[in-house]
Amino acid sequence: MKRCYIQLTALLLSTLAAIAVEPINPTVLPQGTEQVDIYLLLGQSNMKGRGALPVEPGTDPRIIYMSMGNDQWYVARHPLHKAGVPDLIDGSDNAGVGPGLAFAQAMLAEDSTTRIALVPGAHGGSWINLWGKNGRFYTPAVKRAKKALADFPEGRARIAGVLWLQGESDSVENRYAVYDAKLADLVQRLRADLNEPELPFVACTIGTFIKPKGKYLYVAEINADLLALPGKLPFTACVDARDLKDGHIGDFMHYNTAAQEVIGGRFAEAVNTIRVE
Repeated sequence: MKRCYIQLTALLLSTLAAIAVEPINPTVLPQGTEQVDIYLLLGQSNMKGRGALPVEPGTDPRIIYMSMGNDQWYVARHPLHKAGVPDLIDGSDNAGVGPGLAFAQAMLAEDSTTRIALVPGAHGGSWINLWGKNGRFYTPAVKRAKKALADFPEGRARIAGVLWLQGESDSVENRYAVYDAKLADLVQRLRADLNEPELPFVACTIGTFIKPKGKYLYVAEINADLLALPGKLPFTACVDARDLKDGHIGDFMHYNTAAQEVIGGRFAEAVNTIRVE
């Protein structure tokens, strides 16, 4: 079984590698597009994605993404968090299917006049301190968000929200107790640094299937902090994925493709709920 999986993965990677990504000129909007909504995809490996790649890449020019390799725009396709040369899909950076593309598809289904622009910025294994003020990953994420906004025609784009999927690296003895305060601080800093005081921020719970492995002992506590966020800060929400108990890739750590697609849809529902309220 494992050998067949490896062979199938290699076949999918070789197929995707042969399909060139399609560059996008961000100053030219598709016909009928009224505005561009920019969403930041932040967190650790589950936001980056570990789900198995589909055979066919995305092809909808209304959904685009900023490459982590060169900060240029392309028609969105998995893996959104591919680093390095955008056309080289070889699996070397351990990126797969995350929730971002399913989220964008669900948002577009609600409003076809909006272009969805995804800005990937997640990093595997990152704990929340690395997203602190002047943190290793926080500062580049803010910089990329500002660049994204400047890339589009003036007055036609906005930073419309942040999706957050992180917490596994903080579900350990010496970190979990301060997670809630650090998460609230992250939300407030993003809003201040991006000059968006009502910026929607939607988190997602981490997998209840995570096995302790000697250190991940406080998954329930991290999830409680994530779920409590909307009660502490306005214009926030938390996607509850605790029901996806079997939705992992086999490592009891990372959501699989099917689960990520469900989570992406739930992210969209949460963002739309914040806007209605």
